[in-house]
Amino acid sequence: MKYCLLLIGLLFSISTRCAEPEYFRFRVYLKDKGDCGNLLATPESFLSERAVGRRARQHLLIAKSDLPVSSNYKKSLSATGARIVTESKWMNTVVVESADSSLAFRLKELPMVDSVCYVWKGFKADTQPADESRTLIAVDEEKEKSYYGHADTQVKMLNGKKLHRAGFKGSGVQIAVIDAGFANVDRIDAFRSAKILGTYDASVPGRSVFEGDEHGTKVFSCLAANAPHVIVGTAPEASYWLIKSEDTQSEYPIEEDYWVAAVEFADSVGADVVTSSLGYYSYDDASLNYEPEQLDGKSSLISRAASKAAAKGLLVFTSAGNEGGASWHKITFPADAFGAVTVGAVTENKSPCSFSSCGFTADGRLKPDIVSMGGGCAVLEADGKLCFADGTSFSTPILAGLGACLWQALPKLTAEEIKMLIFRYASMNDKPNASMGRGIPDMYKSYKKGGKHVAGRNR
Repeated sequence: MKYCLLLIGLLFSISTRCAEPEYFRFRVYLKDKGDCGNLLATPESFLSERAVGRRARQHLLIAKSDLPVSSNYKKSLSATGARIVTESKWMNTVVVESADSSLAFRLKELPMVDSVCYVWKGFKADTQPADESRTLIAVDEEKEKSYYGHADTQVKMLNGKKLHRAGFKGSGVQIAVIDAGFANVDRIDAFRSAKILGTYDASVPGRSVFEGDEHGTKVFSCLAANAPHVIVGTAPEASYWLIKSEDTQSEYPIEEDYWVAAVEFADSVGADVVTSSLGYYSYDDASLNYEPEQLDGKSSLISRAASKAAAKGLLVFTSAGNEGGASWHKITFPADAFGAVTVGAVTENKSPCSFSSCGFTADGRLKPDIVSMGGGCAVLEADGKLCFADGTSFSTPILAGLGACLWQALPKLTAEEIKMLIFRYASMNDKPNASMGRGIPDMYKSYKKGGKHVAGRNR
């Protein structure tokens, strides 16, 4: 990758801040899985029963990429003096940290190491104490006539209200939300009925995801808010895993590694659907930036991992990005991933939002795949107040929630079949374009047509 070639020039750019050492983090690509014995015969030792079952239902094999990173290899990396920060079994990588900038040279000499890339530099962040006052935050907003309240239009646009009335609100489906933080989700009364199965901070394991950034709070409200006549999300009866992967203090490629750890966690616990409203293309160190020619689904770590997640039977939704009016203009990474559903944004009037990132991919594939309402979306902030926000960050979970409802309605279908049903009955499926993809889905129609397909297949 491009930043591998820049490694030598960056290694000696050490500075100090009040005598505090600057730290470097390197992504280490391993050559193989090492001696993993016969682990493939016992997948329950590294995947949950539900994760194994999801693969089995879709006739997907447990692969060598599912095996954990070699513990012996990690010991060898640690023996160099490096601290292991995160790892990926799918990508067979380990990220290590050290204040010694020459570490990369020693790592490269290890026999199991294929290559080494610089992915972060900076100073140790101060750990903020958790807010101990977890009192309930009431959503005190003006009520609307519609049951969905201020979210009525964003649900109705996808014909989600009819899907809900048919009895499908996400029950039994597990959704993993990968985001920057979910401030106060555990306190806001509109989420009291939300079935949160667990949380995980992939960037700082052990830290609460309910502190800090509120972006994920807004995203989660599109899915799980349940305050009738104020705001009701698209999958209020689904079960959720809330996963933080963003480092809000800086912007470096290591956030891709955190995202990979997050999606692997989602897979391992048995989630069915992944929705992510994060995207990357530029970094604090401009030498690490991507170029549009790299939007090929293969150049970035995060896009390869999103493709891998889809190949392992997860229904993956990712935002197209908000760069439509900026110089980059194009979709962001991992929106170029193979197999993922890339979601753009339209206004309440069903016109493309000017900010919504455009396709195509560098290798000529249609992206975004589909669009949903992303202009003036009703969301909840961390203080429990309702606001109206713009972004593919919100068009994505709005659609993902109804994707979960559709899979609840048609549980015998695979993730790929659910995805194709969404595409097939979208408004512009016959004449897609680079700004709206296949257009606006009709989720109820997908359900009705999909039901007939399943019935015919079972006869």
